[in-house]
Amino acid sequence: MSPMEELLTVMARLRDPRHGCPWDVEQDFASIAPCTIEEAYEVADAIARGDREALRDELGDLLLQVVFHAQMASEEGSFRFDDVVIGLRDKLVRRHPHVFGDRRVDDAQEVSANWEAIKREERGPGDGSALAGIAAGLPEWLRALKLQKRAARTGFEWPDITSVIAKLREEVAEVEAELERGGDADRLEDEIGDVLFVAINLARHANVDPGAALRRANAKFEQRFRAMEVMAAAEGQSFDAMGLAGQELLWQRVKRRT
Repeated sequence: MSPMEELLTVMARLRDPRHGCPWDVEQDFASIAPCTIEEAYEVADAIARGDREALRDELGDLLLQVVFHAQMASEEGSFRFDDVVIGLRDKLVRRHPHVFGDRRVDDAQEVSANWEAIKREERGPGDGSALAGIAAGLPEWLRALKLQKRAARTGFEWPDITSVIAKLREEVAEVEAELERGGDADRLEDEIGDVLFVAINLARHANVDPGAALRRANAKFEQRFRAMEVMAAAEGQSFDAMGLAGQELLWQRVKRRT
């Protein structure tokens, strides 16, 4: 029995209604979906940290999600794990005619264009929009990025990054104006959403991965905040009791060090 077959056997046992794990038996597609998303992010985190041992473990956790979903589908008679593998194999062959067929390409950009064209053919004539096929379940920052890229292929695109920065300033001004009017919750959500959408567009125009940029910002904030807490404790102070002015002084001191 191969390691993959052994893994599938273990998963089937965990899901056995009589002899399996009560937690695993209780799960369904909806309850496992958030775990699947979380594991994908943990893979990305291991890659960002350059930790290959962690990457190996996180890839295993991500594979578990695939196996879990496939087992549940098999139980209800929808499809089996082998069907997932066969479908993936066929898709890779179909979308790489320059490798498995006789189509010629000159560079990676042409490969990407061909890939998207083949995907449109696979979707068929149902939804003819350039935005068709972008999953609603994606993290919203990623869905925004995909929507912008698709729209840009049609020519609906800011001409340069300066235009995007001007638009970002305009959207921030609209948030400020709404706050001055009293800050209606729905309108604020709308206006701040516009700011975030344009900020992602700015990252795209600057050839910066917005997900990676936000991960870096989160890591930087966490590092600095923890350093502030340590600094306050070393000086015999309670960080919570310092007040914003005192905390800001610590923040500036930490910033100068990092």
